[in-house]
Amino acid sequence: MTGMGTAINMGAVILGAAVGVGLGQRLPARVRETVMDGLGLLTFIMGLRMAFETEQFLVMLGSILLGGLVGEALAIERRLESFGDYLQARMSVGSSTFSTGFVTASLMFCVGPLAVLGSIEDGLKGTIEILAVKSVLDGFASLAFAATLGWGVAFSALPLMVYQGALTLGAGFFDRVLTEAMINEMTAVGGLLVLSIGLRLLGLREIRTGNLLPGLLLAPVLVVVGERLSGLL
Repeated sequence: MTGMGTAINMGAVILGAAVGVGLGQRLPARVRETVMDGLGLLTFIMGLRMAFETEQFLVMLGSILLGGLVGEALAIERRLESFGDYLQARMSVGSSTFSTGFVTASLMFCVGPLAVLGSIEDGLKGTIEILAVKSVLDGFASLAFAATLGWGVAFSALPLMVYQGALTLGAGFFDRVLTEAMINEMTAVGGLLVLSIGLRLLGLREIRTGNLLPGLLLAPVLVVVGERLSGLL
């Protein structure tokens, strides 16, 4: 286990955000709005492609519905926003978009197959190829997000560290437990979350994406349940 891949990923996010904030301050409001619309469209398409990875639609449906119920009960979105507000107050940053940038970027960088597969590979083999690729992608995304949403994007490196670090630490366990079918359905559910972020960035619908996060954990469980039921039938 090294964790080097996650450290590089965090550095890329912070560096990208710093450059993005510097650029954003020099861009007129209409340019920042156009950039945000472009990000929204790209995010929407990326989420759509990920969602089409599903091979078990009922698993994806159950994961989102049950995950949403659990997330609402735990008020995950509100807690994320509160943490963003806390960071904003501690850092004395006056940006009105700080919490939005923190929540949006945190969800974007932690959802997806590269985070899961890359962290497990780092933990098992000490190789960081997958996370290196993810770092480049996240760095450019962080730059673009921070140009319009500000410093909150940089602080998404904190949940990134916790999430990918936990996967790296538990790599042996997750490698034995997670099958290809499970990862496919986790990717598909993650795609729906990314889709919802795209809708938010486009200003079409304020979906409480954070409250859907438990669906990622429920997806592999429902895959197992489905396999057991099929075996009985």
